[in-house]
Amino acid sequence: MPIHFGTDGWRAVISDTFTYSNLRMVTQAIADAVASEHWDKSALSPTMPVDNGHPPDPKKIVVGFDTRFLSDRYAAEVARVLAANGYTVYLTQADAPTPAISYAVRHLGAVAGVVITASHNAPRYNGVKLKAAFGGSALPEQCRRVEVYINDNEQRARGPNLMDFDQARRMGLIQKFNPLPAYYEHLRTLIDSDVIAENPPRIVVDSMYGAGRGVIKGFLQGTGCEVAEIRNEMNPGFGGVHPEPIARYLDALAGAISTGMGAFGLATDGDADRIGAMDERGQFVDPHKIMALALRYLVEQRGWKGDVVRTVSTTRMVDRLAERYGLTVHETPVGFNHIADYMISGDVLIGGEESGGISIKGHIPEGDGILMGLLIVEMVAAYGKPLRELVADLLAEVGPAHYARRDLRLKRPVAKSEMVERLTSQAPARLGGHKVKEVNNRDGVKYILDDDSWLLIRPSGTEPVLRVYAEGRSEEMVQALLEYGETVAGSIV
Repeated sequence: MPIHFGTDGWRAVISDTFTYSNLRMVTQAIADAVASEHWDKSALSPTMPVDNGHPPDPKKIVVGFDTRFLSDRYAAEVARVLAANGYTVYLTQADAPTPAISYAVRHLGAVAGVVITASHNAPRYNGVKLKAAFGGSALPEQCRRVEVYINDNEQRARGPNLMDFDQARRMGLIQKFNPLPAYYEHLRTLIDSDVIAENPPRIVVDSMYGAGRGVIKGFLQGTGCEVAEIRNEMNPGFGGVHPEPIARYLDALAGAISTGMGAFGLATDGDADRIGAMDERGQFVDPHKIMALALRYLVEQRGWKGDVVRTVSTTRMVDRLAERYGLTVHETPVGFNHIADYMISGDVLIGGEESGGISIKGHIPEGDGILMGLLIVEMVAAYGKPLRELVADLLAEVGPAHYARRDLRLKRPVAKSEMVERLTSQAPARLGGHKVKEVNNRDGVKYILDDDSWLLIRPSGTEPVLRVYAEGRSEEMVQALLEYGETVAGSIV
């Protein structure tokens, strides 16, 4: 199977395609790509300079890893290959959140970063996330450059360079470090610990056995918060569930809240770049509501301004809030890399997507579940209200908003372009009793109704699947929209 870099790196099944041999090959290609004249070694925009004030060091790369099976060994292998190519590698001492490793790339002035993780995917997967000098995911053209070198090296039967790990350590080419102190220091510029300390809440944190374990609790030490942690031990099998902070995988968190371990709950995914939450009644607070709550708080309580960036599949509650505040909203295709483009080049207050990757002004252009979890803690402390009441207030102001998503398998493969053209040309005049006022095909086809409900149908580019997303003013509207999506899927014969 060819090794392909998607929008956030390469993922594959452990011992199937994700092997030591393939990982060394990929790492050699990364080393070649970073050394090439096509790799952008600039500090990029003036809104996001390298922390030490100097351009990135073209021979310095950060490597980190999560809690998955063999991730630490894979990371050491990556370090060996990079060291053999003359790079100085800063290798994390232990598993760490992807955003902490990404921040380390910028903080240390490295030219790139590699994270061994498969994020929220099932336990049988592992992967490689590639980071650029600005502290976010590598640009699409950088990922394509890696693929070019993978293919070229394979055609030339050129194997990876290798160096003994201990020898590389003695020569200073591999240096172990802890990314958390600098990351915490940076977070303190974004999270107001004094506000939290004035009214410290009781919290349950569920790291889902991922790399976020202990990190939120570590930051909150000294604030007076009571932080109970669950699923924070090392368990490469993630307890048999996907480490994804969505309602169906958070029964353990709901149980912990119900037994009085905390007033509300926070959950991060396998590499802690996504956030989910639960209120005191065990009701899931999805990323749509978290992003809208954060936007409202940052504007009304902190007085922040800036653009709002969301993916095509993310709630329009943020649009209604932005209109109230006089802020510009940018809609992007699915994938945080599209949000990062705006964060790098402009003044973005908040950017996020429905999967739980959210970031704010002053941070790296990458989703960060740790940051957003701490911001929820700050919001609860600042308002002096339970999380449930904050959500209720939000929905009273810019709701109601009900959301659902379904992945529908088609009877046969259909070209994405063909499906988009069909959905655009055959757009319905009305859905769920409301007029379709707008149709856009930014990523799939999205029907926006006159009451601000919407239906998004995204054909998969790799498998015969339609991804159907719907947001409505009532559960009945959401069901009506989803049923239309099912009708479309059923019509493909």
